[in-house]
Amino acid sequence: MDVTSTPDTPATPVFCTIVPPHLLDKLAQSDDPARNEPARRTLDHDARHRTRRYESALATTARAVPEAASDKPNRTIYDAGHTETLPGTKVHSEADSPSKDASVNRAHAGLGATFNLYLKVYGRHSIDGADLPLNATVHYGQKYDNAFWDGQRMVFGDGDNDLFLDFTIPVDVIGHELTHGVTQYTANLDYSGQSGALNESISDVFGSLIKQYALGQSAAQADWLIGADLLGPNVTGKALRSMKAPGTAYDDDVLGKDPQPAKMKNYVETQDDNGGVHLNSGIPNHAFYVAATTIGGNAWERAGQVWYDVLTGGHLAKNAKFADFAALTIAAAQARYGAGAEHEAMVKAWSQVGVTPTE
Repeated sequence: MDVTSTPDTPATPVFCTIVPPHLLDKLAQSDDPARNEPARRTLDHDARHRTRRYESALATTARAVPEAASDKPNRTIYDAGHTETLPGTKVHSEADSPSKDASVNRAHAGLGATFNLYLKVYGRHSIDGADLPLNATVHYGQKYDNAFWDGQRMVFGDGDNDLFLDFTIPVDVIGHELTHGVTQYTANLDYSGQSGALNESISDVFGSLIKQYALGQSAAQADWLIGADLLGPNVTGKALRSMKAPGTAYDDDVLGKDPQPAKMKNYVETQDDNGGVHLNSGIPNHAFYVAATTIGGNAWERAGQVWYDVLTGGHLAKNAKFADFAALTIAAAQARYGAGAEHEAMVKAWSQVGVTPTE
């Protein structure tokens, strides 16, 4: 299979957001202008940006790890001042003391939590594996109901303070978006159809692992929710997504019911959202949950290691299907751990979600 991010094959960053279009579409249909106007602005913004090809694409290639790779992150936080101008005004550097702005401090901490998991667990130096500085912009736009990775930086909206709170609050959201950068520098999965759903799922997996690692939670202790602290007090729901039980994260009069499938038989065929990348990610998400809880212990160790091996191993085609990814995780588990519990857990996980691995 092809190696998708090499000096001869530049990775093309895509516009990846944490809140899916289908959820914002539902919100935009509200009769309440205070709710539908922020959603409509966010949808318009995201649709425009999804069509862009970033100038950074040509520079996004696999890089050699420096001889003296740093074990410390290099973080810089900018403030957009509620405009859509990036990167905004520089307000915080790595060596600075804590800011009086809670959003700045949370962004700084979230970048650090992501850096720590990838370095301390997988030996990866920043998201590109070569000490890439970590940049983020806070206070982006007017009541912007999203956060995104644009190929160069993390960008956080403040939310509408009604249905969505400040997007710097959940550390797994920060980890999710930065993991799109890791994928960008490694497998560079196409952002459409099943490969796009894998792209989204990998970000959910490592976003959850970053939260679990920061909190010291085992697989059994974790909530397996994505964005658990993001929904406002007026929402009937727990989070944006549930890896434990896709389709149960929220059931709200305004946002509707969580439409994520957990099994392949319920795969959603759609032209929206690049072929339903945020919807169908529930299937590989649930497979990881089953694998991690079957193995037990800390999910970032064995189950997470297998997922990381596949993402970075050079054998994951950029247009991979779920069946291809399943086969690679089963093979990676056996290669690293032998034909034991880890291998059996991978087989069980994909069988349970109805994905037959490619032979």
